[in-house]
Amino acid sequence: MRCASILLATVLLGTLSNPVLAADGKVATNWHQWRGPNFDGTSDSADPPAHWSDSSNIKWKVKIPGLGSASPVVWEDKVFIATAIETDRPAPAGSAPGQGSRLALPAPNKFVEYVLMCLDRNTGKEIWKSVATQQVPHEGRHNTNSFASGSPTTDGQLVYISFGSRGIFCFDMQGKKVWERDLGDMTTRNGFGEGASPTLHGDSLIVQWDHEGPSFIEVLDARTGQTRWKRDREEVTTWATPLVVEFEGRTQIITNATKRSRSYDLKTGEVIWECGGQFTNPIPCPLLVDKNVICMTGYQGYAIYSIPLASKGDLTDTDRITWKRNDAAPYVSSAVLYGGQLYFTKSRDSILSIVDARTGDAFVEQIRLPGTSSFYASPVAAKDRIYFTGRDGTTVVLKHSKKMEIIATNRLGEGVDASPALVGKQIFIRGAEHLYCIE
Repeated sequence: MRCASILLATVLLGTLSNPVLAADGKVATNWHQWRGPNFDGTSDSADPPAHWSDSSNIKWKVKIPGLGSASPVVWEDKVFIATAIETDRPAPAGSAPGQGSRLALPAPNKFVEYVLMCLDRNTGKEIWKSVATQQVPHEGRHNTNSFASGSPTTDGQLVYISFGSRGIFCFDMQGKKVWERDLGDMTTRNGFGEGASPTLHGDSLIVQWDHEGPSFIEVLDARTGQTRWKRDREEVTTWATPLVVEFEGRTQIITNATKRSRSYDLKTGEVIWECGGQFTNPIPCPLLVDKNVICMTGYQGYAIYSIPLASKGDLTDTDRITWKRNDAAPYVSSAVLYGGQLYFTKSRDSILSIVDARTGDAFVEQIRLPGTSSFYASPVAAKDRIYFTGRDGTTVVLKHSKKMEIIATNRLGEGVDASPALVGKQIFIRGAEHLYCIE
């Protein structure tokens, strides 16, 4: 593991107030992280269109250089998006690229630019493009992954992006680098590559670092990048992003993983509770439902567990679980929680379930969602509408209901793996080549 380095822009930091205060009152009207203002795929203020095509209701469409499946995030008049651009610059002489596996591509034998872009929300024009770093990847990736799969997050004063093994980076709103941290190199399962996003809570930035080597969770000072605490984790590769919740005067970090779902005390790093029962390759993010948190996995088995936040110790195989299901769960995408209901697809397939989030009872149990066949993007919701965007670029819009009611089926004609963002009258969808603003 390489030594960690910190680059501080001390003059800049002296002018900044507490990031929490900067965001107060504005989070609800923005989409500042990849699962939105409520961290559950919903917006209480957005009213995006239900109907569009590649030639109608498109406000703008911009080609994004390079390759990435990071989702766009939006703060007021700015849209932030990450990408990785392979250059023509060869790797240093004598260096060997990371080998692929039967299921993954080898690492390129060239330098890659890891880039954060800022676009004008009204026009799509580039405001700035900052190169976080130029490095040769040490490892390959799954052919559907990218070297820019983790999404940015912002509080309106600073923007954070994790390029995983290439570093954690902080920029100001003008694109100037404030600090960076190198947490080492990951070795991912089957060389599938990386993808978890950091979670920002107040002045803390939480990084879940699960891989086939020594895994850990680390909390950084969001203003400086310095470590507040770090805890080892007995875990294997995970692509899930942590959830932070306030409960009874204590702030919990909820992590999903193969061996255990866990809650950590944000202040101390103490493990508050843990629960086994998930399956391998965890990607879906935890969800907060009243006084419970829901964790799920959907690869080589299905598990959905609703766990009380008041729990203590190890809950594995106990009767302290609020409810659980093992018949269906998403693999790559996360569920969306809207109006007390969980909407999700089974594994990567277009098999829809709608479940009461408080009881686990199914309203709709595994019926085919017509119009598309495979999902990586996570569904989003606003104004009593649920948006499911498939890998072929087709978005099926459902009415919020206890049955499947299709409002519209919209096609862009371009593949989509990134999750949409909902802000105001707009929906932002990142395709394989373009970012779309639909209004």
